[in-house]
Amino acid sequence: MFEAAVYTQRRRQLKQQFSSGLLLLPGNVDVSMNYLHNHYWFRQDSSFSYFFGLDQPGLAGLIDIEADADILFGDDPGLADMIWDGPQDSFAQRAQAAGVRRTQPYGALAETVAQARRQGRTIHYLPPYRGETILELAALLDCTPAQCQAGASESLMAAVIALREIKSEAEIAEIESALSVTRDMHVAAMRLAKADTFEYQTVAAMEGIMRSHHLQNAYPMIFSRSGEILHNRSHHNRLQAGDLVVNDSGASSALGYASDITRTFPVGGRFSERQRSLYEIVLAAQLFAIGLMRPGVSYLEVHKQAARHMVAAMSELGFFHGTPEQVVESGAYAICFPHGLGHQVGLDVHDMEGLGEIRVGYDASVSRSELFGLRNLRLAKPLQAGMVVTVEPGMYFIPLLIQRWQAEARHSTLINYEKFGEYLDFGGIRIEDDVLVTSSGARVLGPAIPKTCAEIEALMAA
Repeated sequence: MFEAAVYTQRRRQLKQQFSSGLLLLPGNVDVSMNYLHNHYWFRQDSSFSYFFGLDQPGLAGLIDIEADADILFGDDPGLADMIWDGPQDSFAQRAQAAGVRRTQPYGALAETVAQARRQGRTIHYLPPYRGETILELAALLDCTPAQCQAGASESLMAAVIALREIKSEAEIAEIESALSVTRDMHVAAMRLAKADTFEYQTVAAMEGIMRSHHLQNAYPMIFSRSGEILHNRSHHNRLQAGDLVVNDSGASSALGYASDITRTFPVGGRFSERQRSLYEIVLAAQLFAIGLMRPGVSYLEVHKQAARHMVAAMSELGFFHGTPEQVVESGAYAICFPHGLGHQVGLDVHDMEGLGEIRVGYDASVSRSELFGLRNLRLAKPLQAGMVVTVEPGMYFIPLLIQRWQAEARHSTLINYEKFGEYLDFGGIRIEDDVLVTSSGARVLGPAIPKTCAEIEALMAA
């Protein structure tokens, strides 16, 4: 945990956004794999973690605005808990680590909420995303699960987003701590992914490095020679010499802050000329996008500028006709770049998206596009100093998409389908870094991870 004063200050800042009511922040509970006592790895709710810090199941935080009181609800460990799990601090001792001096048994939460409801007080809560939390909140609020989900507080969501999206120096240090391990994972993958080995063997090595630091995945690893499948979480393929492998992998820090890095490299250690020419286009687009980032610049514009940069270079190779502006504004570019340039990163790898992707990534200045590809942009609003975002342009040759668009003659005056048809076996390329928006520009976080063709080839030859 951070120092108790950090959590106290965060709650104070949150309280300043409200004049009355209760702010209810339930933590997560254990989730069973296949029977009651066999649990998945525990992951605390990120907003509960942000304001209260405690990484145990079965807790809830309540902030009483009028009383200026922070209360944690939870139970002391019983004899059975200590027999199975070992000695533990009392609940009051754990609460003090979060700067909370007022605690009550978890069972008292129901009556506290019921009394507030009888008094007509407003109870603010965030949208629940787990079934267990939905049922718990529905019982506390005496409503149906559907009513519970619909009743989440817009004002609390807005206040939490405003606080969480600006990262402190301590939070940035946590992300960089995760990135230092993530770098080792990616370097190992480049060295270990050999012809005739299976993808899962390299994945196992990366997970071993992560677990050797007592860390967990920030998200399920994507490691595949079929890089044209954007979120390919299957690892069953046997690698072949000349394959391009997309490795999208990241660890969470000890306090749960995510890293999110993608590298693409050739099995065998040498890019073919065809691979090199397209890889360098994607890399140039990524570096160009990072150079555009600064406070006040909308991420929608950064996305479009990166896409135009990529289209201009691809047009020289014969993939597109028309101007880069025409290709991007029409949406034709999405035939090979069908996702957004990036998203925020923090306690969630897609930070705060449990509160609503549009709430987090858009504001009154920008609305979501209906265009194929551009509608997948998760972050479009103006950047602010202190945001951490991914910059991850990609180029993919997806046979189903290319063939379907060609059959429909979609954007036929802008797309050279004959040229795209020559690359149906190519796969995909994605290059991703985590980038801090500074007061005057942007800074790539973490230790350098080989990214240029020369750097990757030198590493793989060593």
